[in-house]
Amino acid sequence: MFFDPLYLVFAIPGLLLAMWAQWKVQSTFKKYAQVPTQTGVTGVQTAQVLINRNALQVGVQSTPGFLTDHYDPRSKTVALSQTSQQNSVASVAVVAHELGHAMQDKENYGPLKLRGAIVPAVQIGGWVGPIIFIAGLLLNIEILQTVGLIAFGIAALFAIITLPVEFDASRRALVMLQQNNLLDASEMKGAKAVLDAAALTYVAAAAQAITQLLYYVMLAGRSRD
Repeated sequence: MFFDPLYLVFAIPGLLLAMWAQWKVQSTFKKYAQVPTQTGVTGVQTAQVLINRNALQVGVQSTPGFLTDHYDPRSKTVALSQTSQQNSVASVAVVAHELGHAMQDKENYGPLKLRGAIVPAVQIGGWVGPIIFIAGLLLNIEILQTVGLIAFGIAALFAIITLPVEFDASRRALVMLQQNNLLDASEMKGAKAVLDAAALTYVAAAAQAITQLLYYVMLAGRSRD
């Protein structure tokens, strides 16, 4: 195998966007993690309030790591990292976002269901796809190249579907925080800033997945010329 300089043309923009998004989310979270809520509500208390007032049948548990919070629709569980359990605008925003996913699940939100349905294919294709595609290139077997591209395509589709899922969860989060008077007007601006920064990471992931797919499509086309 050889290094293809053209790969950098496809890879660098997405990589730079991902690096900027990571810096943005970490710096924004750090800023608002130092701003306590006027009500004194913590991330854990926010979860309890939103679960009770929206009649959500979900559990809450702790998970290690920094911003590793997530909602598992299989176990109906919201996992909160230690960074999101304290009394701060950032913590409350992140927790509300995860409860936004729980609301999506309760209402059978289409994009969330679709994303969950293709997870097995993404998990398998994520490591099998590159092997199959490279084998197809080396052996000049078009069917292997096509199968590899399909695997890459599913991964890109997953990243694209994730965008409306995450944007909608953030929208729901802000609505719930306002309706339940958990944050005042100035704090709501901080919560929105945290969630907007987090959304950039998903935009970057989608951009990387799409550019990677385009690069391999280009390779496949070049090998057939």
